[in-house]
Amino acid sequence: MAINIEIIKEPTAAKPFLVIYKPKELASAPLTTDDKDNALYQAMEAFPELRKVKGKKEIEYGLLHRLDTATDGLMVIAATQEAYDFLCNEQREGRFIKTYTARCDLIPDNAKQLGGFPPLPSEAQGTPSLRGTQATKQSITLSSFFRPYGEGRKEVRPVTEESGKAALNKIGKQKLYTTEITILSEDKSSATAKVECRITEGYRHQVRCHLAWAGLPVRGDLLYNSQDIKKAENLMFSATKISFEYPRGDLNSYDRKDTWT
Repeated sequence: MAINIEIIKEPTAAKPFLVIYKPKELASAPLTTDDKDNALYQAMEAFPELRKVKGKKEIEYGLLHRLDTATDGLMVIAATQEAYDFLCNEQREGRFIKTYTARCDLIPDNAKQLGGFPPLPSEAQGTPSLRGTQATKQSITLSSFFRPYGEGRKEVRPVTEESGKAALNKIGKQKLYTTEITILSEDKSSATAKVECRITEGYRHQVRCHLAWAGLPVRGDLLYNSQDIKKAENLMFSATKISFEYPRGDLNSYDRKDTWT
């Protein structure tokens, strides 16, 4: 069965960018020039003008960000070089906001069970959710560097000043990445919480890893949930909103509900 993207917003002369919905199990971008099984290729087949944009990687054209293959949600692709350059700068300046929604297990010792995580910052310790009590609209903000981790470097781990020297020497980029986590509601019967996460510029697996660090691993996450490592569950994690200005002063905001509730 073919897995196809959904066009949320077509590019126009005034708004030369494409917004798509990428379903689960479809890669965001090609790995080689011959790779056609990805969201970007489908978008370029529908809108050939996307091929004229030169991105950071030649085979990624105007793709502005990625989603993990297991994650569904919204993506933005620039249709002109001017739009691409402008929106890349918006990302660097922290004005390109991506929002994710997730159903998370409440596992305060999740990071310890997985290993490789530094101590949780003091301001994030002892939040109501981590104590297992009701926590509606409670917020946690986590910032860290990241390093590759594990067999085949398939995972990442946060790195802070509390990390050891070995971890600090393995930092992928000398840049702090921040995730704002808001606990929308809790279900005591299933020991889960529905959360919303906001980021600007992101790192691979950033949100999923930060949630695991906070004791809120995503349900169905085979990499970052200590209870789900040997299970084959649906990843309850969706990119549900994206907001940015184009041109300056004109806010563009697109929403799509999560697909796993």
